[in-house]
Amino acid sequence: MATKRTPGAYRQLKAQHADFMNAVEALGSAVRRAGPLDERVAQLVQLGAAAAIRSEGAVHSHVRRALALGVPAVEIRHALISITSTIGFPTVSAALSWADDVIGGSSSRRKLSPNRNQ
Repeated sequence: MATKRTPGAYRQLKAQHADFMNAVEALGSAVRRAGPLDERVAQLVQLGAAAAIRSEGAVHSHVRRALALGVPAVEIRHALISITSTIGFPTVSAALSWADDVIGGSSSRRKLSPNRNQ
């Protein structure tokens, strides 16, 4: 569902290809209903996948969605560093930078500590 906060490119695609985008959104809804993962976990899984394919826009989107669900920034960053051995440090570093575009601040200046939410 496109909202005022939805990126312009997404809104434009939805306006130009409404049937296609409705089908994509319906697929996402069906997948979420099909399994036992809660929405928070699903967003972190999708965030990891977005990082793995080096999709800056998708990282931004899943960070926004995770934050909206109440996932603390420290958990978002930990989800990303947790996949370092799988996708490599340079890719994780880029994803952390993209996450911080949404969260704010610089991950290089922040510690992954349970006492910090941002």
